[in-house]
Amino acid sequence: MEPVYLDYNATTPIDPRVAEVMLPYITRHFGNPSSSHVYGAAAKKAVEKARGQIARMLRCRPEEVVFTSGGSESNNYAIKGAARSLRHKGNHIITSAVEHPAVTEVCRYLEKEGFQVTTLPVDGEGLVDPRDVEQAIRASTILITIMHANNEVGTIQPIHEIAEIARRRGILLHSDAAQSVGKIAVHVDELGVDLLSIAGHKLYAPKGVGALYLRSGVELEKLIHGAGHEMNRRAGTENVIEIAGLGEACALIDENLETYGKHMRKMRDRLEEALKAVFPATRIHGHPEKRLPNTSSVGFRGLEANTILSELTSVAASAGAACHTDHVDVSSVLKAMDVPIEYAMGTIRFSTGRFTTSDEIDQAVEEIGKVVERLRPKESSGRLDFESEADIKLTRFTHGLGCACKLRPQLLEQVLKSIPAPVDRNILVGTDTSDDAAVYLIDEHTAVVQTVDFFTPVVDDPFQFGRIAAVNSLSDIYAMGAKPLFALNIVGFPSNRLPMRVLERILEGARFAAEEAGISIIGGHTVDDTEPKYGLTVTGVADPGRIVTNRGARAGDRLVLTKPVGTGILATAMKQGLIEAAQAEALVETMALLNRAAAEAMQEIGVNSCTDITGFGLLGHLLEMMNGSGTSAQVYADRVPLLPGAQELAASGVVPGGTRNNLDFTSPYVKYDARISMPMRLVLNDAQTSGGLLISVSEEKSPALLALLVEKGVKGVEVVGRVIAEGEVRIEVVLDR
Repeated sequence: MEPVYLDYNATTPIDPRVAEVMLPYITRHFGNPSSSHVYGAAAKKAVEKARGQIARMLRCRPEEVVFTSGGSESNNYAIKGAARSLRHKGNHIITSAVEHPAVTEVCRYLEKEGFQVTTLPVDGEGLVDPRDVEQAIRASTILITIMHANNEVGTIQPIHEIAEIARRRGILLHSDAAQSVGKIAVHVDELGVDLLSIAGHKLYAPKGVGALYLRSGVELEKLIHGAGHEMNRRAGTENVIEIAGLGEACALIDENLETYGKHMRKMRDRLEEALKAVFPATRIHGHPEKRLPNTSSVGFRGLEANTILSELTSVAASAGAACHTDHVDVSSVLKAMDVPIEYAMGTIRFSTGRFTTSDEIDQAVEEIGKVVERLRPKESSGRLDFESEADIKLTRFTHGLGCACKLRPQLLEQVLKSIPAPVDRNILVGTDTSDDAAVYLIDEHTAVVQTVDFFTPVVDDPFQFGRIAAVNSLSDIYAMGAKPLFALNIVGFPSNRLPMRVLERILEGARFAAEEAGISIIGGHTVDDTEPKYGLTVTGVADPGRIVTNRGARAGDRLVLTKPVGTGILATAMKQGLIEAAQAEALVETMALLNRAAAEAMQEIGVNSCTDITGFGLLGHLLEMMNGSGTSAQVYADRVPLLPGAQELAASGVVPGGTRNNLDFTSPYVKYDARISMPMRLVLNDAQTSGGLLISVSEEKSPALLALLVEKGVKGVEVVGRVIAEGEVRIEVVLDR
């Protein structure tokens, strides 16, 4: 059974009647509307018919409709075009604190061009006060841009009142109506706006098409230059297929708006009433009356939105906040409304549509009720009951993934600076370095090496999660050139959400990895937690004279990497169902591979420095090595081994938050060749889980190390860079080929 779709504010399906109108322009009527022959004439008629349909819906003239690629382009064209064309009159723009990024980011960009922007507050229901608009107007004000209805909470703004103020003061008014068209009446003659944006995919038309209402007499500086399409206002051959669809969608709205609105309101009210009956403490955000008929922003007190959604597998909705290890990202809209954090962090946006049924609402309420009841703090167990192990998907029960959930390096660095280093001459490696293990001298022949590492699930299978977490913990011992002796479990487990046999499988996976390493896990510590976490405290032993740290790199060394990077990105993609089975298998195989053979080769040859690549990414850990060694490095981006698909996924935006944090952290210390793309920069900073060893070895020994690594079966080993004398930057990323 497909999940109940309650995310119509994010996008809508194409109405079958809209799709039917589009079909002829995919096959028969393929002409260019600018061509004078019969094929072009057929396409031209479709474009002009759609223009007329949109004009009838908006109550304007057809020549006042300009086709665009969507709501974002319409907003950009309206705001940038008006601001630049009126620069000679002033440079002040007024907007609100609850606008969509397609408006706020445009305003922020224009500030770089010298424009001044006033952002108006809203009240607790999300409304802009027209009196605030009037008070904010200056002699230099040229444009006011206030959305018609909010996409998150549905509050409808007093656009007519604001328009009267703008008209009296001779100021242009733009309104982003992407969310309101198709749900409430949007008539430009009644609203009094000069510019209005609509987006096709919000009103049952295709994605990638939209329109801008441009009142006659208003001149905008062009956003897209080229030929004289769209009455010389927007260059580019018209997207006939989707324009025809947009026109038909608007015609359906013009004919059936009252019916659509009543149905969506009925479904929304059914949802809200049922949820309030079960959970009276829930809070509905937005204006109780001046609100879109389909939008319900519900705050579940004391819960976390992303946790709710991760378990809400049979309902599609959107979160109003994202809770991370060290902070909570509450939406700018909820912040502007001063929604209390205990409600904001648990806010889910449900939005109904013209195809939502009563049965679907009832099904959704039942599922939401089960999830919320299970997550509410209580003594009784609310565990999920799984029919089989295959039903258990651990990544549903966590916010972060693996090492990507660790504290941001910036925060950790601040904390560690405040902690004084212990004074004990037997400490060979301690807090004065950024190594992940500590080394303590027992006698002249023996040193104890100890580390601890744990994280949240990076894969769905409990056995593989335990195995990977154990391998990751053991890696810190191997990176020091030590031999592990035994380990202890570190467990956080949500006993109120998952059956104990899930924990059993996690421990079985860890024991499998420990046996591969030749050690035993002989105890440990467990706590009840909101999400599953697992790792090991590992104790090892080393020759004090042969300990390898991350601060011994020397100029001239070669940098050898023993595993491909990209595990954070692929794990994120795997959780979202975006990779194929073969990619998932390669990911698990990489993370579950012990660094034992690589460490043995490193010890046999003799190297200068080593670190394992985990949460801070390749460049983050290399930066620690260079800082500790007082050297700099060159990294050959085109020689870094990547997991298949990692760079392509990064380019499509599938990137964990930890990876972006790493990029921000390393950027001041890294100089990238201009040819290194942003996706590649993200991959080089990707938060790894159970990554390989990064070894700094002398140029003379590097061929022998590479040969021995291959002999021991370590696959995909690459020389990814070299150490150089300390320079202006710590790391330079270049292309070697």
